[in-house]
Amino acid sequence: MTLQQEIVGNAMQMAVVTLHPGQTVYCEAGKFLFKTPGVTMETRLSGPSGGGAPGGTGASGAAAAGMGGLLRQAMGTAMQVGQRALAGESLAFQHFTAQGAEGTVGFAGVLPGEMRALELDGTRAWFAEKDAFVAAESTVEFGIAFQGGRTGMKGGEGFVLEKFTGRGTVIIAGAGNFIDLDPADFGGRIEVDTGCVVAFEEGIRYGVQRVGGLDRQGLMNAVFGGEGLSLATLEGRGRVILQSMTIEGLANALKKAQGGDKQGPTGGLFSSHAG
Repeated sequence: MTLQQEIVGNAMQMAVVTLHPGQTVYCEAGKFLFKTPGVTMETRLSGPSGGGAPGGTGASGAAAAGMGGLLRQAMGTAMQVGQRALAGESLAFQHFTAQGAEGTVGFAGVLPGEMRALELDGTRAWFAEKDAFVAAESTVEFGIAFQGGRTGMKGGEGFVLEKFTGRGTVIIAGAGNFIDLDPADFGGRIEVDTGCVVAFEEGIRYGVQRVGGLDRQGLMNAVFGGEGLSLATLEGRGRVILQSMTIEGLANALKKAQGGDKQGPTGGLFSSHAG
């Protein structure tokens, strides 16, 4: 059943979801806005699946399978919580279910910007920046993808991404305005400020590259260009969503407005984010 939702607002959008009887949607803790009385709210450490299903035959087999299923479920939940803790994500999800009749739930992001509803058909996963997830119906699985290895070594840093699989609707949020691009329309590759990537489809190759070499121009880019030492690279064919504002840029603008700007004239490599 497709999630019935409407994204409203301009500068800071909200998602208003209509739930059919028995339908469940879950969100990251802190993204809930409002609900109608007929919708129950439950906070859990696990996502919608909750763990593996037990198997077995007969009374003793069912009992053993039940104990094994509980153990697998507990281990699965612990792994999910551990991954989210390492990624700096919320440790819990809030689940909302319509009881007896239709109900309404509202969700909001945490930054001024847009929201987007992505429809998963089960053939392709979606990846999103950390903290982009707002809410999803219970048929969508939420996971963490650690981008390390060659990608992290090449860029001098590792990246943590949210991963969505299954079928159904997932709602994400970002800062500023969104633009949808396909690298295939630009020769198969685009290079992006690492803070501007919101989400991309499975099949897009995501990496990180240095901004120039360790020569005079490369150092000028890093020190005075405001981009630091790395750019994100997105290659292949598929949908990519970028945001016009970065969290770092917003934080620096707020510091400057309060008279506490530590960035100085050079920006980039020599920016200071101390409070």
